[in-house]
Amino acid sequence: MEKVWLEKSYPPGVPFDIDANKYASLGDMFIKYAGIYANRTAFINMGAEITYQQLEQQAKAFAAYLQQELGLQKGDSFAIMVPNTLQYPIALFGALLAGLTVVNVNPLYTARELEHQLKDSNTKAILIIENFAATLEQVIDKTNVEHVILTSLGDRLGAIKGAVVNCVVKYVKKMVPSFKLANTIRFNTVISHGEVMPFTPVLVTGDDLAFLQYTGGTTGVSKGAMLTHRNMIANLEQAKAMLKPLLDEGKELIVTALPLYHIFALTANCLTFVTLGGSNLLITNPRDMPNFVKELAKYSFTAITGVNTLFNGLLNTPGFKELDFSHLKLSLGGGMAVQRPVAERWQNITKTRLLEGYGLTECAPLVTLSPYNLKEYDGSIGLPAPSTDIKIMNDEGEEVPVGESGEMWVKGPQVMLGYFNRKEDTDDILKEGWLATGDVACMDERGFFKIVDRKKDMIIVSGFNVFPNEIEEVLMMHEGVLEAAAIGVPHEVCGEIVKVFLVKKDPNLDEKSIIEHCRKNLTNYKVPKLVEFKDELPKTNVGKILRRELR
Repeated sequence: MEKVWLEKSYPPGVPFDIDANKYASLGDMFIKYAGIYANRTAFINMGAEITYQQLEQQAKAFAAYLQQELGLQKGDSFAIMVPNTLQYPIALFGALLAGLTVVNVNPLYTARELEHQLKDSNTKAILIIENFAATLEQVIDKTNVEHVILTSLGDRLGAIKGAVVNCVVKYVKKMVPSFKLANTIRFNTVISHGEVMPFTPVLVTGDDLAFLQYTGGTTGVSKGAMLTHRNMIANLEQAKAMLKPLLDEGKELIVTALPLYHIFALTANCLTFVTLGGSNLLITNPRDMPNFVKELAKYSFTAITGVNTLFNGLLNTPGFKELDFSHLKLSLGGGMAVQRPVAERWQNITKTRLLEGYGLTECAPLVTLSPYNLKEYDGSIGLPAPSTDIKIMNDEGEEVPVGESGEMWVKGPQVMLGYFNRKEDTDDILKEGWLATGDVACMDERGFFKIVDRKKDMIIVSGFNVFPNEIEEVLMMHEGVLEAAAIGVPHEVCGEIVKVFLVKKDPNLDEKSIIEHCRKNLTNYKVPKLVEFKDELPKTNVGKILRRELR
């Protein structure tokens, strides 16, 4: 299949290709832009700000301590288990400068999930927020973790511009547990000691591992995607190339509500905006929507990223409509399908298009993105990023014609090396340089792609394929529905029937009105036969609804 999107649909100012070797490593990239934008604010959190110069100084101090005191060597795995706070970028760039492989960990993991990730990645040291250290205590003896750096939400704030000392954040809803961990040191101590230690630059190349980024486990056991420095540099350059015509260097403030330990925010917000000299407004607890909106009211933000559920939540939070959106240039949705009712309402209120991107952990993550000059929501995931090729394959391993559906395969410099220590799983997904995504998609004659659904989520009713995304989008068109999910359940006659789970916006919403609404918008075999109302739907840490748990 020819790259028809390049000639027919690529917007002005977006190059066909990027240079995946623009920087020798992420560390070199960081040092370059920290110098250029030394006095610019790099990150903001809870009223405190850190400039690029301060960030570079503290990252080098962190790196020096890891080298000199902990004895960590190039290639060792270092885990970061903190939410969106100023400690995250300090530790991230410190570890990368020291040549370590970063293992991002969700702070809300259970002991079982944490044990698996630390053992699988052979992590040697970890930075963890103390409120969840009790979880680590339960499993540390079963891992190879030798050093623990503890931090709290208030650490280092006293030394950073605009600090608010002893602040209280609703993210922490319980008292700090008591714990007894060996070889433990405080984050503040690491920085203060590291500041007087020599930092030894490490030779890192594009082939070296930057991250073991674990998949969400929604398709089986959580696996570590091996992402090199070149993978990450390629992807941030791809993202920047697609969005650069909208943005001004040294003048952007992006709202970072998705956690930086998630690949979407890591690449789209943190790494990409560093190269633009942008400021990241870190939101520690975006689930507290009222306080989230109050925080947004304090800043003239120019960009925001999120998943459909986050945008939907903001739209339904009192006070959001009254915010000043006059500076907003970029709204970017990913992680799950952006639903038409949400996209259209977002555009109506903020006066900016909600651009939809598609990606996956194994691609660092960006694969496609709506062109920046698209005026209205079109239901597509946009065009392939520069230096990216896509083909649509049927079950027989043949490429299908334009307009037909099949599995999306991706090739480009952002595609991972494979899964860490999992050759069989790697061979299942990587095929002669192509990554088989497991997503059903189609391409139109202009080169725009549309995700039909995950292959495993497809519902088959009497031999007809039914895709949950379509049903969920129709359900979200009902003004009484706040959230929706559709699954297939076994049926002795039809094979499967459609069941939907709903969270009410209107307390008077009932099953009858839902069925009538669906009958108006869906053919009969797609209409849900079972409706269940719930107070909330199960979600991943970034808000993606987990259909497998509902099944």
